[in-house]
Amino acid sequence: MAVEQSTARRSRGITREQILDVALELFNERGYDKTSLREIAERLGVTKAALYYHFERKEDLLLALHLRLHELGRGILDEIDAFEDERQVVAAWPTFLDRFIDEVLANRDLFRFHQRNERALQSLTDNERHRAENDDLAERFRRFLGNPAIPLRDRVRMTCSVTAVLGGLMAGDDLYGDGVSMEELAAHVRAVISDLYPPT
Repeated sequence: MAVEQSTARRSRGITREQILDVALELFNERGYDKTSLREIAERLGVTKAALYYHFERKEDLLLALHLRLHELGRGILDEIDAFEDERQVVAAWPTFLDRFIDEVLANRDLFRFHQRNERALQSLTDNERHRAENDDLAERFRRFLGNPAIPLRDRVRMTCSVTAVLGGLMAGDDLYGDGVSMEELAAHVRAVISDLYPPT
């Protein structure tokens, strides 16, 4: 009983978000498959038991990090859903893209984690919560990108622009070299978006 109380006290010293931040850091450094819960606990300076208080399995960390990515898209989708007219969505799209660039920059480690751990993430396909969240987001994207009331030209540009943001910002050092700052990279991506959506 005393051991359980001690573990609970130590676990209250760390939050779920702190655990996820450290797990994200290690998964990016070593890969999901090569990172153990013990290593995560050690970097946090807590026992594995304290870690188990928040996450029973490493797969739970994987799911929670994946759901963080879902949250990034949900806010913009909520705003899009609030529009009453498709023309408003098209008009607002460049603003959404600008914010999306900021979101990718602020959460680049999270996007990098998804790039580098695709095989591990595929194991979530049978998870009921993951499937429900994915299906919901996919359906919401399909609803406006597949909406025939929006001209096809606009829908194609909207799709291409999202791909341009992700591709441009996430290619990183492997493609552009070590000397390119994220600020410079973001400026070039914004210029590409400006070509797609020139000021009127």
